[in-house]
Amino acid sequence: MSQEISGDPPPEPIDQTEAAEAPPTPARGVDWLGEVRGLVFMLLAVLAFHSFVAKPFYIPSISMMPNLLVGDRLVVTKYPFGWNWSSISFHILPRGTWRLFGRTPEYGDIVIVVPPNRREDLIKRVVALPGDRIAVVNGQIVLNGKAVPHELDTPASIPADDDLRCEGGMPCYLAFAPFRVRRPSGREFYEPPTFRETLPNGATYDVIDHLDEPLDHMPEITVPKDHVFLMGDNRDHSADSRAPLWENGLGGPVPLSDIGGRAEFITFSLDGSETWNPLSWLRALRPGRNWRSLRPDMAPARTIQR
Repeated sequence: MSQEISGDPPPEPIDQTEAAEAPPTPARGVDWLGEVRGLVFMLLAVLAFHSFVAKPFYIPSISMMPNLLVGDRLVVTKYPFGWNWSSISFHILPRGTWRLFGRTPEYGDIVIVVPPNRREDLIKRVVALPGDRIAVVNGQIVLNGKAVPHELDTPASIPADDDLRCEGGMPCYLAFAPFRVRRPSGREFYEPPTFRETLPNGATYDVIDHLDEPLDHMPEITVPKDHVFLMGDNRDHSADSRAPLWENGLGGPVPLSDIGGRAEFITFSLDGSETWNPLSWLRALRPGRNWRSLRPDMAPARTIQR
């Protein structure tokens, strides 16, 4: 039989010497400049978001009880009142009075503020606006000559979280020891005297007032232009616009250039029993507080003359 022969030429033999002598492709090194550049851009993006859009905030004190508890984690938005020195994260710029797209808060807004003698943010509630006349009589706000409604309400129910520690390592809720109660379930709570306060625009919220303190009595002052008057909801345990700077207060009405943002909602809250182990955070979560709005309830507004 005849054998069929292909018309294609046979392949050329490989020169083994030439293949062996071909230099290997050099390994590509790490582009450290590119890595550093990417990291810098990422940090700048985080800083920009933190400064101009929103940032997290932790509640370390009892001054805003019963609405904010020690251990609450919040989101604070930076843009509602425009931007200024206090908006910039970590306050890395020199303090100034400049404002960009500045707007005035409303009655009842919970805001963060940086006092002139400190660098850390505090959190308080707006109770008087520019041009208002404000006094405090027996713990009740008098705004433009009219008493702000301050009605006895159902006592606040604050979990007795004994693991929480505040300034100096003291139990946070020691001041409320006389109001500690045990429920039939065995759980313990603090139920201090609570009042429902309603501002002229209808913003309404609970405040705690159980002592007769010097801060419960303040003669009338007028809030200057581009300033607001701030108070904590825990009226007997809040160093705010009623207190001088040397008593860790705000020293009177606060310039709008010191207002760094508005508290919007609680993301989650821990009761103080957590440790370094993230798994312990699940046990320490307070039920029912996550995603709670911090905007005040609104009652029908009433007219108030300035």
